[in-house]
Amino acid sequence: MKFFIDTADLDEIREAADMGVLDGVTTNPSLAMKAGASNFEEHIYKICELADDVSAEVVSTEYDAMVAEGRKLAQIHEHVTVKVPMIREGVKAIETLSNEGIRINCTLIFSPTQALVAAKAGATYVSPFIGRLDDISSNGMDLIASIRTIFDNYAYDTQILAASIRHPMHVVEAAELGADVATMPFDTLDKLIKHPLTDRGLEKFLADWDKLQEQKAGQPA
Repeated sequence: MKFFIDTADLDEIREAADMGVLDGVTTNPSLAMKAGASNFEEHIYKICELADDVSAEVVSTEYDAMVAEGRKLAQIHEHVTVKVPMIREGVKAIETLSNEGIRINCTLIFSPTQALVAAKAGATYVSPFIGRLDDISSNGMDLIASIRTIFDNYAYDTQILAASIRHPMHVVEAAELGADVATMPFDTLDKLIKHPLTDRGLEKFLADWDKLQEQKAGQPA
């Protein structure tokens, strides 16, 4: 499974990259504004210098404007993947842009039919929002499982990018069901490596090591 982080914070991206487990970034103008970026395109370029796959979202909702914006975003850096919403005009834009060789992340997926349509239109990724489904008492993981079955049935190359991840178990369950990518806040990525028994074991190991050094120091030369 690939790990993306959902952020525009350059410090978080650097930290994740330094861990050696970062495969990409998903971001949007709202996250860029939160990170204090004054120029969205310049900020996307900076992110692309830190990550190999960066989903940058269009803000237009009509076909011609989405295509123009998608082309402009793709020209910022070779690492850009254009994020397009799952609406009728968006599907048309996905078909056009993907035929031009531009990678597409179709976002705001909430049903298997939406994922299937996006795949047929040529999307590189589909982003099912599992946390938001959980918020309305629906099981987001059921959506991941259904999309995985459909894509496998018809050998679609489109990758499942599990989004709206809220906690580590979302990552575990998505991985078990065969999602190709999980995008998450940096805090969630950090939690993936933490366990109280690991902390307890390390604490005991270091304490024993200190005792051994004390014993060694007390021995005659």
